[in-house]
Amino acid sequence: MLTKRIIPCLDVRNGEVVKGICFKQLKGVGDPPELARAYQAQTADEIVFLDITASLDARDTMLDVVQKTAEQLFIPLTVGGGIRSFADVRKTLSRGADKTSINTAALSNPKLITECSDAFGSQCIVVAIDAKRVGDSWQVHTHSGTKPTGMDAVEWAKEVCERGCGEILLTSMDADGTKMGYDIELTKKVVRSVNIPVIASGGCGTIEHIIDVLKNGEADAALAASIFHYGQHTVREVKAILAKEGIPVRIEEG
Repeated sequence: MLTKRIIPCLDVRNGEVVKGICFKQLKGVGDPPELARAYQAQTADEIVFLDITASLDARDTMLDVVQKTAEQLFIPLTVGGGIRSFADVRKTLSRGADKTSINTAALSNPKLITECSDAFGSQCIVVAIDAKRVGDSWQVHTHSGTKPTGMDAVEWAKEVCERGCGEILLTSMDADGTKMGYDIELTKKVVRSVNIPVIASGGCGTIEHIIDVLKNGEADAALAASIFHYGQHTVREVKAILAKEGIPVRIEEG
């Protein structure tokens, strides 16, 4: 059985890691390279680095900060935000990222997913889906969650899978930063609609929430920020409890 992954998320604005609620009310919590190194020491499986205002500000990803972060790591680093073109993907990978996450650009130009997957390998291409509930379904948003697209999140997940992406980073905008738990219904629907790994994001406030989304949401990985940034738990503590619950995780001594 494949192990489930625990992935701390670094939402970066102006070179600083921040945390907010429902994509708003952002507060600074630390330095990207330092936090990445600390989470690696806690046995994080990967790190996700999201330049959360790059697309909104129509600017490039802060590649110098990406490179400094990558230099601290031997675990995979996924970088997203401000990646708008094939050249941006190439530059980001060349600065040390193992994977690139595209959201706004994928919706603007879906062919970009296939072009990048063919050139760099599907394992390097993650499509981020920011979804907000509208009635009985979920609508995809872009530009850091500020622009609704009218696209159904589950249907978009199917399309990006068919176009060759290797993984989906699925964020519930309704749950993001609330610490009330992941959107289990949304996560399960997307997981069951595709044949690639799905990382659940948005709403983690307790270890029980992680257990819930990995078991009942059927996610392949859980992304979390608040419980790690504010010292509520370490990654190692989370994994120890997951293992006791019978959830397969990578555990290192130390």
